[in-house]
Amino acid sequence: MPYGAVSVLVGDRRGAFPYGNSLLVRGRDATVVVDPSLSLVDHVPAADMVLVSHGHEDHVAGLGGYDMPVHVHEKDLAAVRSRAAMVASFGPAEEHRDALDRQLRDEFRVADRPDAQGFAEGTVFDLGGRTVTVVHLPGHTAGHCGFLVEPDGFLFVADIDLTSFGPFYGDAGSSLVDFEASLRRCREIDARWYGTAHQKGVIEGAAEFRSRLDAFTGVVERRDATLLSLLDEPLGVGELATHRLVYRPHVEGVNVPLVERRTLVRHLARLSGQGRVEEVEPGLFRSTGK
Repeated sequence: MPYGAVSVLVGDRRGAFPYGNSLLVRGRDATVVVDPSLSLVDHVPAADMVLVSHGHEDHVAGLGGYDMPVHVHEKDLAAVRSRAAMVASFGPAEEHRDALDRQLRDEFRVADRPDAQGFAEGTVFDLGGRTVTVVHLPGHTAGHCGFLVEPDGFLFVADIDLTSFGPFYGDAGSSLVDFEASLRRCREIDARWYGTAHQKGVIEGAAEFRSRLDAFTGVVERRDATLLSLLDEPLGVGELATHRLVYRPHVEGVNVPLVERRTLVRHLARLSGQGRVEEVEPGLFRSTGK
C-alpha cells in the first residue's frame, strides 16, 4: 500500500515473525528497499540499494535476491556481514550455536554479506526529490535504526513494533536503558505515518502513534511490577527466571531461558538503581517497598 512514495510490502501473516513488513521507497533517481523479509525471497522488487534496520534474521532474509549495496548501522555491521557474527550476537549457549546457525541458513536463508557497508546516525540517502534519513534507535540491538522518509513524513520504526509482546531487549548486546531512550526519542518525532516491521503495520498521525507507543512502553513497567511482586522475600536470579517476564509459558526455544535471564537481570539492575530492589545477600534480591 502506498504512503506518498513509500510502498509497504506487507509480509505473510500481516508481518508476524518469522515474516516482516518491508518498504520500497522511490525517488527520481533511485529506489531503496528496506528490510527485505522472508516474504520477499521469491518476489524480489527491483531496487538500487538496500537498507537494513538491524542485524536480525527476519530483516535480512531477502538479501539473497540483491546483488547491490547493502547498508546497515555500523554497530550491527558485523552481524550482517557474517552469519556467524549474527549467531554470536544472540548470545546462545555454546552447545546451541550450530543448531541456531543451521536455522538461520535453512529457514531464513541468511548468508554472509561481506560487502555490507556501515552508516551512522543522521546519514542521509538522497534518492532524488526524496530523502531517507537514519534515526538511530538502539536497545533492541546496538545498531537498531529507524528511517525517516521526506517529504512524505513516513517514519519506519522497525522493531519498535507496538505489539502487545512489548519491547525485546534480550540479546547479548541489547540494552533496556537504550531501548527506553529510543522510545522517548520516537515520541518526539512528528510524522504523518509511522511504519512498523511487524503486525501493527502503519499508524497514521502522531497522536495515535504516541498513544500506542505509551501502551508498548507500559509493558516494561508491567515487567517491573511482576518482578517486584515476587520479591517480598529474597530470591535468586535462577528462581526468578522461572517466572517468565517475556515469553508465555508454552513457548519453547533454545534461547528462551537465556533471554528470560538477561531480561530479568536488566530489570533488577534498573530497579536496584532506583532503590526499589536491594541485594540482601550475594545473588539474593528483595524489594525495598519503595
